[in-house]
Amino acid sequence: MADKFTIVRFSAGNDKFEILVKPDPALEYKLGKKMDISNIMISDEIYSDANKGTRCSSEKLMKHFKTTDQLEIAKQIMAKGDLNMNTEQRRKMIEEKKRQIVQYINKNFVDPKSHMPHPVSRINAVLDEARVAIDPFKRLDDQLNNIIEPLRKIIPLKSEILELTVTVPAQFSGQSFNVFKTIGEIKSEQWLSDGSLQVVLSINAGMKSSFLDRIGTATKGSAQVIEK
Repeated sequence: MADKFTIVRFSAGNDKFEILVKPDPALEYKLGKKMDISNIMISDEIYSDANKGTRCSSEKLMKHFKTTDQLEIAKQIMAKGDLNMNTEQRRKMIEEKKRQIVQYINKNFVDPKSHMPHPVSRINAVLDEARVAIDPFKRLDDQLNNIIEPLRKIIPLKSEILELTVTVPAQFSGQSFNVFKTIGEIKSEQWLSDGSLQVVLSINAGMKSSFLDRIGTATKGSAQVIEK
């Protein structure tokens, strides 16, 4: 039976929540495929310990999820929780993320001596040599900085750097800072007289399109971006 279901775990404070799901549909759901949450569930029960069959109390569900609707809670657990993948699923996920990383480096970085991209085979080999940890679920943007720096110790990597002046309304400053910190380097920041936040951000040129999408989403389209 173990190969027919897996567990998604989510912790809030000292409380733990678990749901039983079908492995492959749950992984597709986690990766963004649109489907009814009920189609991935083995049971609509919310457990504190699925292996023991211990169900969560209604009080704890209300405290952390503001509802006792089990399918609605399952959606929140799927969004925030950790899917317990089997070995083959994890291997495939990591290989796919690694492929994306290699393609990105090949397209956006060059050898500063030859001004030519490093071959894909070389980048693959260096990733293995550097023993870089690849998170299969984490956004490519959010883990690139932690990947590029170890690689630079082995092969020279040069990229075109853009400097952007980004202005966002005060109410979106928190969400915007999360984008700034994960996608580039904050060179300066200041609060303007109208209450908005202005940041000078240094980013890899290849990240510009992704940055514009993310800052647009974070600020509901209200960010102003000027390239120097």
